[in-house]
Amino acid sequence: MIGLGTIINTGGIVAGGVFGRFFGRFLKERHQETLNMACGISVLFLGTAGAMEHMLEITEEGLAGTGTFLVVLSLVLGRLVGEIINIEGWFERFGEWLKVKTGNARDLQFVDGFVTASLTVCIGAMAIVGAIEDGITGNWAILGVKTILDFIIIIVMTCSLGKGCAFSAIPVFLLEGGVTVLATFIKPILTDAAMNNLSLVGSILIFCVGLNLVWGKKVRVANLLPAILFAVIAAYF
Repeated sequence: MIGLGTIINTGGIVAGGVFGRFFGRFLKERHQETLNMACGISVLFLGTAGAMEHMLEITEEGLAGTGTFLVVLSLVLGRLVGEIINIEGWFERFGEWLKVKTGNARDLQFVDGFVTASLTVCIGAMAIVGAIEDGITGNWAILGVKTILDFIIIIVMTCSLGKGCAFSAIPVFLLEGGVTVLATFIKPILTDAAMNNLSLVGSILIFCVGLNLVWGKKVRVANLLPAILFAVIAAYF
């Protein structure tokens, strides 16, 4: 069934939020801070591993670096466009709207939890590649693996950042569902080089999410999202 992967991934995030909300009640503030730190460190390493996979090559002379110019160019141009559009502002306004509509107007952590969790589970090649595979062949194996990871991440995030994390299922559903529907048109465009670039820059953005989790919000990651588009475009030049 085409689209099943998106449904499963969305359900996994909601389930993670429910579990996190339940167990979070039994945790003291210092325990939640520890979980948040552990989650941030995990996301840092996930991002680092993904980036190094594409930036380091094994040659006869040892390890060689690659992709530096692509990273700099994509991040600079992406950040410029993202700041002009103010994508992070969109996320925050949508989070504020959700907070009111869901009866959580007094939850001071709701928007922060929603934005942080949304960026963590939406950014990365697994969401795009998995949705494409689901749309073209009906194979949702990649999204199935992503569901397990997201389930664990959302449990931990919900314990420390609150119920807003569970609502990250909405942007995930819209993103993966949209890519699945458009997969027939996207697949011929995304070459191996384009997918590698997407994975590289996407992993760096995941690393930035980890930075915010560990040291507080210092990087407006949502405003860096256009960098992924520039990375894909760069593959054709």
